[in-house]
Amino acid sequence: MAQEIPVYLFLGFLESGKTKFIQETLEDARFDSGEHTLLLVFEEGEEEYDYHRFANPSYAVEHLELRDMTEANLASLVRKYSAERIVVEYNGMWELQSFFDAMPEGWAIAQVMTFFDATTFLSYNKNMRQLVFDKVQYADMVVFNRFRGEDSKAAFHKIIRGMTRRPDIVYEYLGGKAEYDEIVDPLPYDIDAPIIEIADRDYAFFYRDLVEEPDKYRGKTVHFKGMVAVDKSMPQGTLVVGRHVMTCCEADIAYSGLVCLHKSELAFKTRDWVMLTARIDLRYHKIYGQKGPVLSASEIAFCAPPEQELATFY
Repeated sequence: MAQEIPVYLFLGFLESGKTKFIQETLEDARFDSGEHTLLLVFEEGEEEYDYHRFANPSYAVEHLELRDMTEANLASLVRKYSAERIVVEYNGMWELQSFFDAMPEGWAIAQVMTFFDATTFLSYNKNMRQLVFDKVQYADMVVFNRFRGEDSKAAFHKIIRGMTRRPDIVYEYLGGKAEYDEIVDPLPYDIDAPIIEIADRDYAFFYRDLVEEPDKYRGKTVHFKGMVAVDKSMPQGTLVVGRHVMTCCEADIAYSGLVCLHKSELAFKTRDWVMLTARIDLRYHKIYGQKGPVLSASEIAFCAPPEQELATFY
């Protein structure tokens, strides 16, 4: 089998600090184990690379346009330079899926770091939220450069955590001082209650937390309102209950449902609204195609839709 090639992705908009960070990383001997490294640059900013300062002379650099981002071309560059590691400075105005679609077989994402200029981030998030979300959703770390003392960490934190809880968040001040985000996000419901009450406004938080940390919900009982989904392939007594959730904007609205087993005689149809009390177990179910949260309903009944049918993090 061909050796897996690790890919280090550096994301962010123009002048967000990507080039500076990559330059410092490639100068650091601790990042270098002698591999032949290919640096792919998809964006030209004011800052330029000083290749002579790289720790390892076995670096190759290619400046590419969007039209160059094809599987065949990327694979040919690996062969040309005998690359064993890929570092990518990605264009902030391109959607990341374009790169994923072009990745040759054997390339594996090792780390994703996203950079924002703190002085322009709130404006970018307001006017180009889909592109901001695109650069955050896969990140292992989000770095806010040029952070100022008067900036509100809570405002930046809320935006990132509304998109994902995956990345660490780092605030880097103009003088070079860096601080990790240590803001704790309490759940909007009592997870230790005998019956966990999920308010209509909190379904998105509940679903994400359950999917990300399912073990802490094992054996818990929940009570919430959801929309039913059924089809003919489901056995009697099985349905899916959930809500349409918007993580970022209208383009990413998706039905986020949970398998539910019940003994009710009611004739449920897709898009019915129900009020549900159920125990959560973790086990394989063919609807998921893997192990996941399976609800066993003790009570289920028709109900009116919530005032706002779309669940959000805001």
